[in-house]
Amino acid sequence: MSQRVNYIQQSPELFKKFLDFSNHLNGCAIEEHIRDLVEIRASQMNGCGFCLDMHVKLAKIHGERELRLHHVAIWRESPLFEPRERAALAWTEVLTHLPEHGVPDDVYERVRGQLSEKEISDLSYVVMAINAWNRINVAFRTVPCSSDKAYGLDKAGLA
Repeated sequence: MSQRVNYIQQSPELFKKFLDFSNHLNGCAIEEHIRDLVEIRASQMNGCGFCLDMHVKLAKIHGERELRLHHVAIWRESPLFEPRERAALAWTEVLTHLPEHGVPDDVYERVRGQLSEKEISDLSYVVMAINAWNRINVAFRTVPCSSDKAYGLDKAGLA
């Protein structure tokens, strides 16, 4: 597989603004390890190899346990996730694949039981951002591992 378009070179000003937005999420109310899980799960759902590769490596760099990384795809069945993490993953899934009639009340209430309104709002922006990154990287077939050195992902020791 080869990359179709280098969107960074073609639209550098838009890339920089979107990267700035994404980087700003690092200071939001959602903890880093939950952001990592959310970015992994959305990337799995969207079939984005580039983002999945990147966020698994970032999670490893951030100290995430390897078994939990393998269990993100089966988080409902896995005993390795806390209620707050489960709420974030449920919200990620419902916003990534929006149901025909919107977000069901039972899903919202379950999430609201674990997260504050501010946290739900911030989490929604995290989900929006990773879905946008997934879409551009899937569309242009960005090659997994192609930016490891540039983003310091080689430090994950997963090559």
